[in-house]
Amino acid sequence: MAKDAPLYLRPRVEPPLASLLGEVSFLHSLVDALGSPLNVLLPEVVAENAARFLSVYRRHRLSGRVYFAHKANRSSALVRRLAACDPAAVGVDVASLGELQHALGCGFTGDRVMATGPKDPQFLWLAARVGATVNVDSAGELRQLAELVRGHGLSRTRVLARLSGFESDAGYGGAGTRVLSRGSRFGTPAAEAEALWSALEERRDAVELVGLAYHLDTNGLEEKARALERCVLLMDECRARGLAPGAVDIGGGFGVGYVAEAAEWERWTTALSEAVLGVRPPLTWRGHGYGLRAEGGTVRGTAALYPAHRSVAGPGYLDELLMRPAPALGRSPATLLLEHLNDLYIEPGRALVDQCGVSLARVLEVRPTSEAPDRYLVRLGMNAGDVSLEEHGVLVDPVLLPRDGTPGEPCCGGTGGDGPVGVHLVGNLCLEADLITRRLVYLPRLPRPGDVLVFVNTAGYAMDFHAHRAQRQPVARSVAVTQEAGTWRWCPDEDYWPLIHPEKGPF
Repeated sequence: MAKDAPLYLRPRVEPPLASLLGEVSFLHSLVDALGSPLNVLLPEVVAENAARFLSVYRRHRLSGRVYFAHKANRSSALVRRLAACDPAAVGVDVASLGELQHALGCGFTGDRVMATGPKDPQFLWLAARVGATVNVDSAGELRQLAELVRGHGLSRTRVLARLSGFESDAGYGGAGTRVLSRGSRFGTPAAEAEALWSALEERRDAVELVGLAYHLDTNGLEEKARALERCVLLMDECRARGLAPGAVDIGGGFGVGYVAEAAEWERWTTALSEAVLGVRPPLTWRGHGYGLRAEGGTVRGTAALYPAHRSVAGPGYLDELLMRPAPALGRSPATLLLEHLNDLYIEPGRALVDQCGVSLARVLEVRPTSEAPDRYLVRLGMNAGDVSLEEHGVLVDPVLLPRDGTPGEPCCGGTGGDGPVGVHLVGNLCLEADLITRRLVYLPRLPRPGDVLVFVNTAGYAMDFHAHRAQRQPVARSVAVTQEAGTWRWCPDEDYWPLIHPEKGPF
């Protein structure tokens, strides 16, 4: 491919989201009525994603529960739809008092709630009061919880002990090899677990240990398999002390594939290195390298990018993890869990809302850049906080919905009049740094004011995680959409309830 050829990163789009993107007039009418930016959510898809994860459980004959990591999205519609799923199989992971209150208001009962993250006394009190399971990070947090339970005369609170720093034993991971997982600010290092076990023994009247957990900031299968195996072995130590844990919570990190074609992702990342070296024109605003730099004719550093094309992600990643032989005992995690009669808990966030939402923005202005006449600045009715894909290192092209009603083409890159054109997408804040994309994005034609750009698959962390009201710009409204007999219907996110009406559908 010629070095000046368009470099696409076209999004992976699956049904029913693909059908929604074809409804150009419908999407324009939503923006006309509700403003730009606008978030559109598909609550039925989150239930389908939960079912896909649970099918992996069944394949490996495992029991347990899928907990939605609520921090990935603040939508009421998504949480309400999950609350309507099988209560024995689907729960919610909350990381703040506000998320706990929201989950309870959306229909979750306390016994389906996992409380994680940093916890203040109010958060711990309400979690204990409603019967949530508390994922404790330290002996100090455990003592604080026990004091609240005793002081208020509450029932014993179910707890998971969260661990980190899974250093290998002698010979673990290979003769003479010492293996240590990357550090985490969450959880008690496994080497210091003795203090946690003692604290649990001393407070049996207030807390009940139901399992062990871990949080790893990595996509590495080997590291996660090692941690899971170590938790299973540590649970035997707990049982020897009279404790009775029965579940392993392996957290999240199952991943999402954002870009449809592996070749496009490989071509773009290769071109980024070439641009950093100066052997091709810059691909980014003012030569931003996403963590890469040139030193002595060599590319140095590490690209701070999410692996936007992933051949294995979500439920497939869980399946692969469960089949992977663990390093010490040589048996798969699924086999270890079955042998020890342990349940499996997972906390997917991004992966559970995969294909569940899009963010829409109206094109406000189009003008050539001063650096290159064949490149354009496209100002949108949103800012970088409204669609924080790049904040999380996710690079993926938006879909252009022309005002004239021509369907969007997320997977073709056809010419559409004036041919492919490179644009920098900028936001509505009076800040030089307000860039929707730092990279040059290629669209099938030059946008015009009034067109809409659709950022696909933003429900996981990109839609509202960084949203703010800087300079009194509006924060995106959110709507829930469902499809019935080929017709799309919508309502405000807060007005969605998973009710079944014979004639009107699930509203």
